[in-house]
Amino acid sequence: MLLVVGVLVVLTVAWVGIRGYLASRHLQAAAGLAQDVQAQVLDNDGAAALATAAQLGDEVHAARDLTGDPVWRLIEGIPVVGDDMSAVRQVSEILSAVADDAITPVAGIANSVSIDSFKPVDGAIDLAPLIEARPAVTRADATLDSQLSIAEGIDTTHAVGQVREAVGQVVDVLRRASGQVDVVARAVDLAPAMMGADGPRDYLVLFQNNAELRATGGIPGAVALLHVEGGKLSLVQQASSSDFPRADSPVLPLPAETRGLYGDITGQYIQDVNLTPQFPLSAQLASEMWRREFGTTVDGVLSMDPVALSYLMTATGPITLPTGDVLTSDNVVSLLLSEAYSRYDDPVQQDLFFAGTASGVFSAVASGALEPQALVAALARAGDERRIYLWSADPGEQARLAETSLAGELPASTPTRPGFGVYLNDGTGAKMDYYLGAEFGVGNSVCRQDRRSTYVVEVTLRNDAPADAASSLPPYVTGGGNFGVEAGLISTNVAVYAPSEGVFMQATVDGQPAAPQTAMDSGRSVVQLQTTLSPGQSTTIKMSFLGGESTTGAARLETTPIVNLPETQHVSVACESPLT
Repeated sequence: MLLVVGVLVVLTVAWVGIRGYLASRHLQAAAGLAQDVQAQVLDNDGAAALATAAQLGDEVHAARDLTGDPVWRLIEGIPVVGDDMSAVRQVSEILSAVADDAITPVAGIANSVSIDSFKPVDGAIDLAPLIEARPAVTRADATLDSQLSIAEGIDTTHAVGQVREAVGQVVDVLRRASGQVDVVARAVDLAPAMMGADGPRDYLVLFQNNAELRATGGIPGAVALLHVEGGKLSLVQQASSSDFPRADSPVLPLPAETRGLYGDITGQYIQDVNLTPQFPLSAQLASEMWRREFGTTVDGVLSMDPVALSYLMTATGPITLPTGDVLTSDNVVSLLLSEAYSRYDDPVQQDLFFAGTASGVFSAVASGALEPQALVAALARAGDERRIYLWSADPGEQARLAETSLAGELPASTPTRPGFGVYLNDGTGAKMDYYLGAEFGVGNSVCRQDRRSTYVVEVTLRNDAPADAASSLPPYVTGGGNFGVEAGLISTNVAVYAPSEGVFMQATVDGQPAAPQTAMDSGRSVVQLQTTLSPGQSTTIKMSFLGGESTTGAARLETTPIVNLPETQHVSVACESPLT
């Protein structure tokens, strides 16, 4: 009898061991195929993506079947080893569901809808493929979201290191994929209606000028009215900021916190609507100013800066302006934000040159004279860097936009990923911010017995203007000392926004204690101070914050998109002296 039992145990272990080995081989093969599918979709090779997705499905189905038989489930009940078995089975089931209901549908879209189909023809984008893709993308989005939740719930407390690491990798991959597909799902859901599929739309377009910084990028120096209907794009009216008189009082009621931090001027003058980093408020103020001046109630507001235009020009190629200037992705930023001020003394002419450039890029995009893949990459890059914003007057559409970078909301926060923001507003009253260099960083450390994290935000600003900027640059660029700042200097208002649970502790400037302004905005602590730098001079600001009781993770940092936007650096935080 004991011999029979022993044989059964050996056979069972052998059975499970062989099936586990085979399942791992199938999952390893699937991992490579998943990367191939992604590359093929990005390369616009839909047929290959669909074929690879089918192979991937076969691999994960095999792994699911190998880990789902009664013997395997029986072993899951054995202490210790059962946790590993259960985790492997759940991962196989999750990946099988993702292959069936996310990867295969997306590959199918890539096979049936070429990215070239979104290329404008005679100024119009065919919206039918977007509408047809909506069910499959929605299904993929829901699948990834639900399977991510299941993966995050897998208990690996007693699992061996390899299994625990593998589950962690699956969670990370699903988290990234879920975020990416969620963006696509929102775009597919919103784009047809916002592009006029259900009726005409009018959008106000703000062209932000980063040479004079505002929290979301730069002053809206040039504006335009974009009309869309049935996917057809028409730039029907352009204007300069000088066309908008300063209102006697804010055009819309301002939140008390906005008035306290940035003043009533935020709602009085179009160049100041984005002193606040909250683009939805800026958009509503700008749209009301347009309505008062030109009588049109717009359906939304789109904003972009010259750096975003340079990215778009990687798709359109060079553009020749009526002035004879040939714009390229390499020279458009310097031409708009620096050279134009030496060429034109009149601010109105400067704004018109800016508007003419934007119109030329828009015309090239609308005409279809572009590379669609390069355009998608350009828009994605500009969106990631917060150089493009979009607000919709429709509450439902705006709710869908709210969780994307396009919305221009304050940084999103979770307990494991608190969000900080660093926003810069020009204090020079001129166009010196073309020469502003910066470095941004954030870090944290657990230094307290209650395990609450200490976060440090670090900002270094530099004046990279020529040493003789006061005399070599035009007065319109330096300000000529007319606004209380000596010519050649750069004055900047720096505002740091903490997560809702963040508590400001202390600040230093170049290692010395500082006493910044502290306030609240939308439930967040805001710490603000001003710097003034001579050519060649730099300064480093450090601020520390106490995280909330439930805040444990590394922080993310969003910043004003300056001309040369650096990558955020990691800041090492020493518990003994966080700001040194």
